[in-house]
Amino acid sequence: MSTTLTPAELAVTDRNLAMELVRVTEAAAIAASRWIGLGKKNEADGAAVEAMRKSFDTVQIDGTVVIGEGEMDEAPMLFIGEKVGRGGPAMDIAVDPLEGTTLTAKGGPNAIATVALAERGGFLHAPDIYMEKIAIGGGLPDDLVDIDAPVAENLRNLARAKKCDVSDLMACILDRDRHKELIAKCREAGARIMLISDGDVAGVIATATNDSEVDIYLGSGGAPEGVLSAAALRCIGGQMQGRLLYENDEQIARARSMGINDPNQKYTIAEMAKGDVMFAATGVTSGAMLRGVKRIGQGAITHSIVMRSKSGTVRYIEGHHNFAKKTWTPT
Repeated sequence: MSTTLTPAELAVTDRNLAMELVRVTEAAAIAASRWIGLGKKNEADGAAVEAMRKSFDTVQIDGTVVIGEGEMDEAPMLFIGEKVGRGGPAMDIAVDPLEGTTLTAKGGPNAIATVALAERGGFLHAPDIYMEKIAIGGGLPDDLVDIDAPVAENLRNLARAKKCDVSDLMACILDRDRHKELIAKCREAGARIMLISDGDVAGVIATATNDSEVDIYLGSGGAPEGVLSAAALRCIGGQMQGRLLYENDEQIARARSMGINDPNQKYTIAEMAKGDVMFAATGVTSGAMLRGVKRIGQGAITHSIVMRSKSGTVRYIEGHHNFAKKTWTPT
């Protein structure tokens, strides 16, 4: 749905949009929190998706989902191409209503609800396949690491720039069999390793967080999560490269249909998320970046982060929610 807003209304929308995003992720996180530790990841994900989709109805944008829950015939809502919002500026939307479904089901750390917005055409339209990724935090020389360089070389260059030894560095890697060789090379180079079971968006963001121990993120994970990670780093500061990984010709054809002409292209952070980008996340379970939802009787306390590339502002927001006064029904 699209409506015509006056310049004054557009200005107010622009100023308040970041807060509107937080309300969207808060709703998803609260809904998912009902399922923490119950061993039902699909139910947790479904609750987060439904709550996030309903919350978008109140946001003053003419939004199009470009990173979402799959194709229209695969997902009932927040599917790629779905229009959301109550009218306003044309925006592309990247969502992961519950990043860390297994973490939530097991009551593990670092499950979050995430959403990113960019001006129309601002996000890489990445299919739901794997992406090889490398990311570091901000305040470092440009082009310091390269996805095509040997692991040891990247670690040496990062250590030199940070004025420390390679043995002081912490590399964050998803704990997967496909990463055995990568892990071995990091250990051979002398770097320490933090293996995570899920949640590579939080892992990438950790490279740019002051109180995090993570210096570099390495390895492959979901391509949609790669775009969300790039959006966050565009806001908070950092470097990232990615390359799509294909398992068959069908995936290559799918990527071409989404506008990806060179299947082997190495994407920079600006090519994955460009223009004025906003990013918001709310903790579902507690982790290094955000505290999880604390449910209290007929209410809850949430902890969120919201940031914007245009201003470089990063805000942490604690929300106290009274379910009796909500316009949506928490689950």
